[in-house]
Amino acid sequence: MSTPLNLTPEDRAELFDGFDPDTHAAEAERAWGGTAAWAESRRRTSSYTKEDWRRLTEEAAAISAGLADVMRSGLPADGAEAMDLAEQHRAHLTRWFYDCTYEIHRGLGDLYVSDPRFTAALDATTPGLAAYLRDAITANAAHHTEAH
Repeated sequence: MSTPLNLTPEDRAELFDGFDPDTHAAEAERAWGGTAAWAESRRRTSSYTKEDWRRLTEEAAAISAGLADVMRSGLPADGAEAMDLAEQHRAHLTRWFYDCTYEIHRGLGDLYVSDPRFTAALDATTPGLAAYLRDAITANAAHHTEAH
């Protein structure tokens, strides 16, 4: 099943830097197709305009750049700066796709290091970023779930 994006092939190439979301849509649907998060994400993204996708991808890039800067500066993944960015990452997913609980976010962090495709994408500009993000997500989730 294809991803219901209201974009031309040219827009997809421009916005997703050559990545075609349809390429992995069937695999994602097999993994998460029966979940409420999957249904919510499909519902939301089906109405996004090119400008929505532009804002979404720019926001994601800014969070990744911030994480890379914090990592390169030597700050720990369980420090306030990295955990704040992990929280921004979680909020980004919640704002644009589905309610990203801390449990779901931890699972995504694990996926970022267990799936070589995610690791390669995250590590492309900053080697080690996938593991650093996973560690920041884990620390942030622990901080927030222990606090409540």
